[in-house]
Amino acid sequence: MSTTTHARNFIDGLWTDSDTIGESTDPATGVVLGTFADGSASEARAAIDAARRAFETGDWARDRDLRARALFEMADRMAERRDELVALLSRENGKIPAEAALEIDLTISKIRYYGALALTESGRASEVKPGLYSMTLRQPAGVAGVIAPWNSPIILSVRSFAPALAAGATVALKLPSQTALTNSLLFEIIAAVKTLPKGVFNAFTESGSAGARLIVADPGVDVISYTGSTHVGRSIMANASPSLKGMSLELGGKTPMVIFDDADLDAAVPVLTKAITTFTGQFCMTGSRILVQRGVADELRSRLSAALEAVRVGPGTDPTSEMGPLIDRANADRVDKEIADAAEYAKILVRGGRITDGPLAAGAFVRPSLIEVDDVDRPIVQQEIFGPVATFEVFDDEADAIARANATEFGLAASIWTRDVDRPLRVGRELEAGTVWANTWAVIVDQMEEGGFKQSGVGRLNGERALEEFQEIKHIVHPAPRRA
Repeated sequence: MSTTTHARNFIDGLWTDSDTIGESTDPATGVVLGTFADGSASEARAAIDAARRAFETGDWARDRDLRARALFEMADRMAERRDELVALLSRENGKIPAEAALEIDLTISKIRYYGALALTESGRASEVKPGLYSMTLRQPAGVAGVIAPWNSPIILSVRSFAPALAAGATVALKLPSQTALTNSLLFEIIAAVKTLPKGVFNAFTESGSAGARLIVADPGVDVISYTGSTHVGRSIMANASPSLKGMSLELGGKTPMVIFDDADLDAAVPVLTKAITTFTGQFCMTGSRILVQRGVADELRSRLSAALEAVRVGPGTDPTSEMGPLIDRANADRVDKEIADAAEYAKILVRGGRITDGPLAAGAFVRPSLIEVDDVDRPIVQQEIFGPVATFEVFDDEADAIARANATEFGLAASIWTRDVDRPLRVGRELEAGTVWANTWAVIVDQMEEGGFKQSGVGRLNGERALEEFQEIKHIVHPAPRRA
């Protein structure tokens, strides 16, 4: 594991401290892991200014070969320190080691994908009329402000800043304090990339929001990429509106997992269990709504309840742990209250909730919960819980399933379970969701776009579209008539 005990910020090629020092704690034990330079508006100002200078005075925006080399080297540096990242992310973020490893391994491949895309993206050209040539060029938008969350800080920040860098933008990145030591290790890895020019990548950790607000509002930032809650996303869009910035927002989710009578329950139950408990439910694509057709409702209710009750909750240091803690005890208390409130109007199938006694009581541990509810307007259905809590809802036919699945303001993802080969396409076409899986869940690939419908966001990340979020399209018209 990294020996970093004091995390600093990385701005304009230099390591910087802050006037305020914060503490990072282990969510499994509450023990202090180290300290960090707690950034604010001054760090954001310095990051924006450095990124602007690098964009306007260097070769980064014009040299795609340089961008590709830097991204490939970045992936190599991360691969070299992969085990350190996994260990520190697991301890500071609370993920069990297998989940932390999944995050880092997916991140390395994503950086390489965008290194390749830096070389292969192109514009269009045509002789639109005799002697009239028309072409489009994709140019970087300028400075990209990236704000990423604590639940998967490495992959969710890279998912934004890697395509930004590939497109030729420069970056001012704000990461949250809950993963301050992990953030600093990421910055250290990127600082070691010799082919990356000074000022192209700038990053700071912040426990508050003054720096993030400056990134959003400052006219020196040309495009914003934010991953987080719908509530904050709305605020970002409003605060960025005076300068009409480009905007990519991936926001909250309430993923319906739709199980039809003909589904293979042997295959479905383990995946549904993982969909509720992966990252302790702190995942925008958590399978937080189990929609089951009436014919198999009794069997699935019994099997899924037993599977959730059997989940082994514990710290990442215990190799038998199947689900780690929440990010902190305040969130564990919040999730427990959500379950208690739901008991007033719904049936609690698996109580789960806060662990308040025994060796895990000092940490932010909760057990998974399953709550049966009929009314889709209830808060437990409509609100993103961000914990290992799922609703159990029964439907009658395809039309009923579609209506229920679409009944929230969210539209990030959905999953359909059936042996009918046509049903995933037929039903999936009607679901208001950016990603629909058939007989699986949480399969995400670098080459294909990802994003939300409705209040789950605007724009897309992953795939070629991600580059476009950080580019402007310039149309060039060149008359060159044939000589007589």
